[in-house]
Amino acid sequence: MKRQAGKFAAVLLAALMLTGCGSNLLEEGTALLEEGKYAEAADTFQAAVDEDSEDAEGWRGLGLAKWEHQDYEGALEAFQSVLDNGGEKTGELYNLMGCCAMQLEKPTDALNYFRLGMEAEDVSEEMMQEMRFNEIVAYEQAGDIESARSKLADYTADYPDDEKAAKEAEFLETR
Repeated sequence: MKRQAGKFAAVLLAALMLTGCGSNLLEEGTALLEEGKYAEAADTFQAAVDEDSEDAEGWRGLGLAKWEHQDYEGALEAFQSVLDNGGEKTGELYNLMGCCAMQLEKPTDALNYFRLGMEAEDVSEEMMQEMRFNEIVAYEQAGDIESARSKLADYTADYPDDEKAAKEAEFLETR
């Protein structure tokens, strides 16, 4: 479930350029994310949302910084603020929200986020695969082993060479 911020920072920077947003704080926060300076990035994005609490991209950056800093509760709150402030409902965002919920041991919430992510229009095949695997793990964490097994069977039919899935299948056999 762990993702790198560099990819997200690049996406965030591209989104800022496309929206014409020229906030120095957002650009500075994105640069700090790319450099792996997550605490500093969080502070910078926090300053951006303090300046404009309706800035969805500022909230997205704050969520990414908090995710990388392993502040999953703070990240989930920031990602929810993206949605609350009209930010784009992307598969990537919902996947991150689901991963935060998993880290917070809220598998039912995670399942909901993964489902929303899989329904998003922008989902790449790679992201769909990741969310489908995360969904299996969420069912497992929720104690719904039968659903996890069923989803895993579908997953391995579509991705037979996935080594993580093979290990997950071995684990589920012991349940």
